[in-house]
Parts: sequence; C-alpha cells; structure tokens
Amino acid sequence: MILKKPKFWDNKKPNFISYFLLPLTYLISLINFLYKTKKIKSDKIKTICVGNIYIGGTGKTPVSIKLKKILDNLNFKTAFIKKNYIDQIDEQKILSLNGELFCKKNRADALNDAINQNFEVVIFDDGLQDRKLKYDLSFVCFNIETWIGNGLCIPSGPLRENLKSLKKYDAIFLNGNNENTIEIENTIKNIKPNLRIFKTIYLPSNIETLDLNHNYISFSGIGNPNNFLKTLKKNKFKIVRDIAFPDHYNYSNKDILKIKDMAKNLNARIITTEKDYNRLNKNQSEEINYLKIKLKILNEIELIDFINKKL
Repeated sequence: MILKKPKFWDNKKPNFISYFLLPLTYLISLINFLYKTKKIKSDKIKTICVGNIYIGGTGKTPVSIKLKKILDNLNFKTAFIKKNYIDQIDEQKILSLNGELFCKKNRADALNDAINQNFEVVIFDDGLQDRKLKYDLSFVCFNIETWIGNGLCIPSGPLRENLKSLKKYDAIFLNGNNENTIEIENTIKNIKPNLRIFKTIYLPSNIETLDLNHNYISFSGIGNPNNFLKTLKKNKFKIVRDIAFPDHYNYSNKDILKIKDMAKNLNARIITTEKDYNRLNKNQSEEINYLKIKLKILNEIELIDFINKKL
C-alpha cells in the first residue's frame, strides 16, 4: 500500500483531526472484531512472524533477515514468506537475496509450499494481523523514534491495533539509532511484565564503497524517511538536500531526472535506501548510490536463547 502518513499521526498527543476521526476508528475496530475467525497453526513446520502494530517503517525486513541468519547458525532449514503485494517488490527482492522466499497472494498457500519443500522454520515478513494464521513465535517491531505516534488506531492515528494488544505477542524489537528507550520499555512492561524486549541499532554494511568527502542528495520512499536521514548524518554523510516520498513509492523517470538535475546543480552525489534502489529500473539507477543497512542486536545472546527455547 502506497502511503504518506499524515503528520498528525506522529504527534505525541492526538489533535482535533484525530478526535474528529474517532467514530471511524471505532467502526473499523468493530468490523475487525466481528470478522474474527479461528486461526490455524501447522504442526508440520515452525512459524515465526515479524510484524508491527504501527503502520510502516518499523524495520520488519531487516529483523527478518537477521533472524534468518540466527536460525541458519542454529542449523534450522529456514525460508521467508511474504504476501504478494505488487507494490512491495523491493522487499521481495531483498528477502530473495538473503534466502528462499515463498511469495503468494495467500500466506497459507505459501506456507504449504514451504512444508512441501521440507523447510523446518518459516519467517513471515509481516502478517501479524492475518485472520487465518497462528504462529509459534510472534515479534512486534517498533521504530524507537516514532514509537506509537499519537497512540490512536487508524485513521485517527498510526496503529493497526490498540497498544494493549501487545499482551498476545511474544516479544518486541525496538529498532533505531541508540536512542533512550527507558520510557518505552516501562510502558511495555506495564502492559505485559514478562514480554521480552530486544534492542537493535542500524549499521551501514557498505559504507566503505561510498565517498564521504562529497556532498549528497538523499531520497527515500519508506515508512520512516527521517530514520534514514538520521542514519546518514550519524555516519558523517554531508546531506545538502533530502527528499521524502510515500512508502513503497513507484518512481517515474520524471522523478529521477528531477533528482539527478538537482544533484548536478548542487554538485552533489545521490544516495537512497536499498529498498528504494530495488524499485528503480536499470537506467534510473545509473549514478545513484544506496546505503545497505544491517541490524545489530544489542542483546543477541538473549535472543538466541529465547528462540531456542521457543522452537
């Protein structure tokens, strides 16, 4: 879904627009409640879901890739599953580069394909709110900077579910740039004291291929573009202009030509995210660099132990 979040979603407190939309929020919640169905869990394969309750930009895909590496080291035959949305080819490409990906319109069908190919564990990138599937292990991702925005559910705010829904999940990932998380962690513990929390930081993995002596124009069409800009500045990039597009934006030739002309006028190079780069065609991607990001889990040993016990 191509989405540019309303700015009021990320206010620390709801404003008059949020309150005006509350009747629609309650209606959506009622519909979701009425359409609840019995979920199915397979006994032929272990399932892990990496999802979110805050819409967009929470780091699900990097977390999924990191979990795959951990499971590989634990000698589990592991694959990815992602629902086949045509506007998420970027994430599908990235997952495919890091392992076997089963991608279908119906996640249950993709799961059956993984079972038929004798995989032991599958990691669902997204799908926490899937009405049909129950998982062996469920992780909820948050971006530390945006956290829960104004704390309300769609369309009054950015949440897919009320924060109290954390009670039904197994663990939390707090992804960011080493921000203070004490207040967030206290909020989580008040909801579910034994909910495990794993903290990560974003680290560039190809920075040695990029020349930091140059000025750069940055652009991105991701759920949380400010996080990308923050990562660039933290790693000493000289950003002279930053351009934000909606999440999963489909770049036109006109968009890219405009960015390239701007870079030429400012005597700057161009940098974007790996996800955005994977949405560009061959001609568009010429003269454009991308920053490849990996996650470092600060309490990784605890996570490995947690996964071992759960699986």
